[in-house]
Amino acid sequence: MTQIQIDQSWREVLADEFEKPYFTALIQKVKAAYQAKPQQIFPKGSQIFRAFDACPFDQVKVVILGQDPYPTRGHAHGLCFSVEPDVRPLPKSLLNIFKELQTDIGKPIPQNGELLSWAQQGVLLLNSVLTVEEGLPDSHKNFGWESFTDAVITKINAQKSNVVFILWGAKAAAKASFVDNTKHLILKAVHPSPLAAHRGFFGCRHFSKTNAFLRMTQQQEIQW
Repeated sequence: MTQIQIDQSWREVLADEFEKPYFTALIQKVKAAYQAKPQQIFPKGSQIFRAFDACPFDQVKVVILGQDPYPTRGHAHGLCFSVEPDVRPLPKSLLNIFKELQTDIGKPIPQNGELLSWAQQGVLLLNSVLTVEEGLPDSHKNFGWESFTDAVITKINAQKSNVVFILWGAKAAAKASFVDNTKHLILKAVHPSPLAAHRGFFGCRHFSKTNAFLRMTQQQEIQW
């Protein structure tokens, strides 16, 4: 079995996935990339599966799906859209998320962009692709990560109920096909990037809609 450092609850849920040939090949490609350019692959190796470590399987009640890690040095740390607390200025997509939060639920724009507190409340901050090369968005998109994250969503769909899936952008929306909308809530909008946000991300009210659904299903709301 491929040795993966990941939260125990996820290790059990994904055990069969770790045995598959594509996953072995994926890990070999990732290791080779880090060995070839040790300072230019993000996030740090120890943070690749951080989204899972920060949000164990039994605690997942919301999934926010990103594309791949920030390709800017010092930004990516294993949680989609999140950055280390000292990063300034905030990435534009994250700033747009905070602007929508302010409009939707009245929360002031935070001074730092770390979203760990969301993860600790049951929000799985998952990218479709978990590694990237510096300055090259989508550079690891054919490594096999998509098959792995498809499997993650499939497991959540099958083994849990009343999970909110927040899908921003076309790539994230494509994952909706793995989710049964009769047992979960799917929220879709365009990506929060500056190129798209004004075409339907602003005003989507996904944060208040998520909490309304959690209330309705007797779950603890997220303190965004």
